[in-house]
Amino acid sequence: MVKEIEKTGITVVHMCTVVPISLTVGANRIVPTIAIPHPLGNPALDPVEEKALRRKLVEKALSALETKIQDQTVFDN
Repeated sequence: MVKEIEKTGITVVHMCTVVPISLTVGANRIVPTIAIPHPLGNPALDPVEEKALRRKLVEKALSALETKIQDQTVFDN
C-alpha cells in the first residue's frame, strides 16, 4: 500500500516492527517501532515514559517525511 500511495505523489513513512519485510515490499522511508503487539508503545512503562516514547517515534517519522532520499532508507537513530 505504501508504494501505491507514493505513486500519487504523497510521501509516506512506513512505521513497522519487522524492517526486512518493509524492505522487501519496497517501502522507501522506514521507521522501526517497538514490538508486534505494541508497535507504538510499551505498556510496561509508566504513562509519562510511554508518552515520551510515542512522541519520539512520531517525531522520527515526521523527520523522515522531511528528509530527501535516493534509495530505501531506515531511520533507526
